[in-house]
Amino acid sequence: MVTAESSPLAAERPREPDRRAIVSRGTRVYLRTLRPEDLDYLSEWAEDPFIERMVGSEFLNTYKHVYDKDPSFYEAVLTDTTQVVLVVEGNHGWRKPLGLARLFNIHLLEGYAFLEVVLTDQKALRRGFGVEAGKLISYYGVDVLGLRRIEAKVYEYNSLSANSLRRNGFQQEGVLRKAAYHDGRYWDVLVFGILKDKIEEQRRRDKPYLPLAESVGDALDAS
Repeated sequence: MVTAESSPLAAERPREPDRRAIVSRGTRVYLRTLRPEDLDYLSEWAEDPFIERMVGSEFLNTYKHVYDKDPSFYEAVLTDTTQVVLVVEGNHGWRKPLGLARLFNIHLLEGYAFLEVVLTDQKALRRGFGVEAGKLISYYGVDVLGLRRIEAKVYEYNSLSANSLRRNGFQQEGVLRKAAYHDGRYWDVLVFGILKDKIEEQRRRDKPYLPLAESVGDALDAS
């Protein structure tokens, strides 16, 4: 997705990861906990019209419109038991975060939640980063939250996200007809779902190629 590469944030040098904040790591990306300084990135992403059109993230919209980009949003996210928000970082050579991966509308009793992966850097698209981020946070949902089902919704014109979900083992389960409005017309919203057994099958198949260098337990111990 498009970002302003001329932003001062983009002038940062590639950073060494804070190992204490890492929740899990794949071959391309790792997921880390949200930090107060990430609000600067959220402010940038919330103003990006391309991200709004392709994702329509409720998370970014809440930060922008409900909290008016107030710093109190950070504490609100940390204390919200209905969601887990992690930042997607590239393993090598990236100057700033690649986006967000989150589980939201978490229902622990019923064992299900919704998935959202937002890649905010145009250079990170079509490189498998979103697919891997989705896998990593799905493993977190199964292992830590005890989820048995994860759902996701995609605008009908966002074929890239729909294909990423399919590559992660999600099945399209339905269509919310004309449930979204963009560019002067109504669009369908595609509904996807995946069950725990399929997530575990994906993990067994990918395990030789997806080393998790940092465990969830290590990250929790360091928090």
